[in-house]
Amino acid sequence: MSSLPKIDAHQHFWQISRGDYDWMTDDVAAIRHDIFPPDLLPLLEKHGLAGTVVVQAAATVTETEFLLGLAKETPFIKGVVGWVDLEDPSCPDVLDRLMASAAFKGVRPMLQDIKDTNWIARPAVVGNLVALAERGLRLDALVVPRHLDVLARVAADLPQLPIVIDHCAKPVVAKGADAGDYWRDQMARLAELPNLMCKISGLANEAGPDWNADVLRPVIDHVVKHFGSERIMWGSDWPVLNLAGDYDQWRAVTDQLFADLQEQERAEIYGGTATRFYGLELS
Repeated sequence: MSSLPKIDAHQHFWQISRGDYDWMTDDVAAIRHDIFPPDLLPLLEKHGLAGTVVVQAAATVTETEFLLGLAKETPFIKGVVGWVDLEDPSCPDVLDRLMASAAFKGVRPMLQDIKDTNWIARPAVVGNLVALAERGLRLDALVVPRHLDVLARVAADLPQLPIVIDHCAKPVVAKGADAGDYWRDQMARLAELPNLMCKISGLANEAGPDWNADVLRPVIDHVVKHFGSERIMWGSDWPVLNLAGDYDQWRAVTDQLFADLQEQERAEIYGGTATRFYGLELS
């Protein structure tokens, strides 16, 4: 029996009145309401999770400060992945200020929403990614398949920067579509870089309303094959998940997909990898 803690490595909270959730259109009306830690706690207790990593949902430092405030008063929040302006020359100073909270573990630029696919390779951005690595922080890569080539190049140039790919890079699998050779080849290429990890999260939303284990198996099997359990972490993407299903369903389906793995491998995916990657303190 593994003693590794169970961690939800990717979830969100928000307060709508804060006013910086630009992506919350009528398309996501079902989740466009305040979401706070007491809403998630019963699900964590039901599934025996020791903690979570809460991830930014707005491209503002003030939202990061809001999340750090929640972490201060919420024991189960073990880490916060925030947002900073990676093109700003003062970014290192902002990082230093945010690091006053031990919960601050890294940043996530919303790359999927940036028109320039190569934005992450801009010199100013790369300079601030170096500052991130120098401070022992991590990068969450919110990417889609068009970013995989440039992400591989940046990650290879910055081997000291720990990077995790969110949502398996959002392969195009809606309506039963095949993820494609490009996605498969680039994910295999990324897996060759030791500083790269991958989150199994967000796939229910990518697959659409009829998602199930059979639909997701090709993607998850490919990621497990190339990254291995010690570089994969499980996340719920809750409450965005609620647009396509629910927490219990996501947990049950991933349990089914990991059923053939060894117990220790499942324990790594369900908590060990995230604990190491983010440097979570669980006492």
